[in-house]
Amino acid sequence: MATGSSGKNGVQSLSRAFGLLEAMADAGGEISLSQLATRTQLPPPTIHRLIRTLVGLGYVRQEPSRQYSLGPRLMRLVDTSTKRLATLAHPQMSQVVDLLGESVNLAVLDGDEVVYVAQLQPSQNFMRMFTEVGGRVKPHSTAVGKAILAHMPEDAVRGLLGRTGMPRRTEHTLTTPERLIADLDQVRQRGYAIDDGEHELGVRCVAVAVQPAPRPMALSISGPLPRVSDEVVMRAVPVLADAARRIGAELEAAGTSRATAELQPA
Repeated sequence: MATGSSGKNGVQSLSRAFGLLEAMADAGGEISLSQLATRTQLPPPTIHRLIRTLVGLGYVRQEPSRQYSLGPRLMRLVDTSTKRLATLAHPQMSQVVDLLGESVNLAVLDGDEVVYVAQLQPSQNFMRMFTEVGGRVKPHSTAVGKAILAHMPEDAVRGLLGRTGMPRRTEHTLTTPERLIADLDQVRQRGYAIDDGEHELGVRCVAVAVQPAPRPMALSISGPLPRVSDEVVMRAVPVLADAARRIGAELEAAGTSRATAELQPA
């Protein structure tokens, strides 16, 4: 990943610093200076200078292994961003619950894992699921994860799977890259992903990707397998797709409005 350039040194340094943070997130854990140099195509002295600044600010920390990882100060930014995302998505998620009567989840890809950032439960037909806000799961066994992975290049998917592994959650979990890649091809063809008891026995989930979005994101419904029949899935897909489009439009509008405000003179 090459970082952007700018005629202004301050803007260029900011762009490069965010490039380093994104490379750390993509690595899914600790990363060395040499690995950062390979990923960002920046000179090691530049990386060392920026990392030293980020460590001093608390956005990056140096591990005992002398590698680097994202620092705790980022959590405050993430928490605020997540709350804002949930607020923007709430009206659309509420409409999905009203139309389908099943649990609705919004999830994002954070590093190599899927994080559930918002959830709404129906007032009736309540059944507690494995999902909860803040919960983290491997993407290969969930509908939201597969909906997200289907929009990534195959080499990026294989790289992620190589880092996370594909642990078996149930007897239905896809545990080889080849089987998952084939399943992702089907996701792209039909426009939605299915989890048939692959993460939790007896639970079926259907998900669609949210686009455009500032980060990989998906919207899903989940419920007991007998209740989420093929007929319900076919009814759910257009509802989810419409809600996902609306959420994407809200996010895009919010980002555009913020950028416009920041360009206005003080």
